[in-house]
Amino acid sequence: MPILQQHQIDTVQWAVWQISESEAQLRLLFPFSQTEEDQLQQFTAPHRRLEWLAVRALLYTLSGKHLKIDYNVNGKPYIADGSYHISISHTKGYAAVILSPDAEVGIDIEQYGKRVEKVTSHYLRPDEKPAIYQGDQIWSLLLHWSAKETIYKCLNLLEVDLIKHLRIFPFQVQTEGVFRAVEYRTPQQHEYNIHYRLHSDFVLTYTWIEK
Repeated sequence: MPILQQHQIDTVQWAVWQISESEAQLRLLFPFSQTEEDQLQQFTAPHRRLEWLAVRALLYTLSGKHLKIDYNVNGKPYIADGSYHISISHTKGYAAVILSPDAEVGIDIEQYGKRVEKVTSHYLRPDEKPAIYQGDQIWSLLLHWSAKETIYKCLNLLEVDLIKHLRIFPFQVQTEGVFRAVEYRTPQQHEYNIHYRLHSDFVLTYTWIEK
């Protein structure tokens, strides 16, 4: 089964696809138009082609429809016919999609790795305190990084500073759960519930805000 994880809350649904198929196999999993063939040819790296195909196979599986993905000037994906809000993420061997017909959504998937410890100055605020989980802070750091990527996607604005504009409130890491965050980029200063799950290979975060 290509879908590794899947969940729905009210009108919001998301899923993670484990990319185990070949390019030829993925092409058979959704209707493939000439326009999409032209878009695919823009990618030369084999892993990027597989990610591109997996996202569209996952979208087709979730929606039951052949929906066209376009991108706005900020690089944010959107469904051409306006039937859903969408957010997309991928990491080594996995793709993730979240959909909602009436809520702005964001999703991010990050491969487990220690590099996140070396770049904390790019995303971690002095008032953010990563917790210890399984003997170190890596899982918590990954969740901080991933959550800010998720909020950035949900905000759909340019010039978002991960330190200045986004704050994660303290939380204890578990295998899955919810923690709170706030953005200072807009006058509204929206607060977010960040849902998360840990997998042996990655962390997943997602959120939504009603329009």
